Amino acid sequence: MRFFLTVLSPAHATDEAALWRAIRSGEAFAILRHELAPGIGDPNNFQIGNCATQRILNDTGRKQATTTGERFRENGINRADVYSSQWCRCRETAKLLGLGNVRDLPALNSFYENYEKRTPRTQQLKEWLDARNSSAPLVLVSHQVNIRALTREPTRSGEIVVAQILPDGKIMVLGKLYRGQVSGR
Repeated sequence: MRFFLTVLSPAHATDEAALWRAIRSGEAFAILRHELAPGIGDPNNFQIGNCATQRILNDTGRKQATTTGERFRENGINRADVYSSQWCRCRETAKLLGLGNVRDLPALNSFYENYEKRTPRTQQLKEWLDARNSSAPLVLVSHQVNIRALTREPTRSGEIVVAQILPDGKIMVLGKLYRGQVSGR
């Protein structure tokens, strides 16, 4: 098992087609922040599995998730291995993408209000990515703090970081997509 702690960020791709091609081929993976769920953090009575206790997608967020799924299909990705945080806003985003069955991956769960979980949770995700043995397109739906810990890239709701695992186990960010366009840093 390799442990990779370095994130490489060469010149970000400015070619949207190249980013989609990298995801489609399985050479890179997409990790996206859940779509619009107004607010910050979660209420004090938050419970995994009980959406009534969580910050959830609003109607705009639901429409955005559907549109993001359409962008994947427009770029030749009709099916993918889809994994999500167990938070309702992430699971709903993942389902509305319409790319396949959504599987929970606790390593994608937020540590926003439990920062002591940052290192172990990020390490779990790195180990899971390193051990994954599939060339199918991979789509992960998570939270801003998790994505930044893994890639060092800040994200807006619905923004997709396209990254690649190098043979030495390091992660290289190829670029970011936002609302169907390459986004800057």
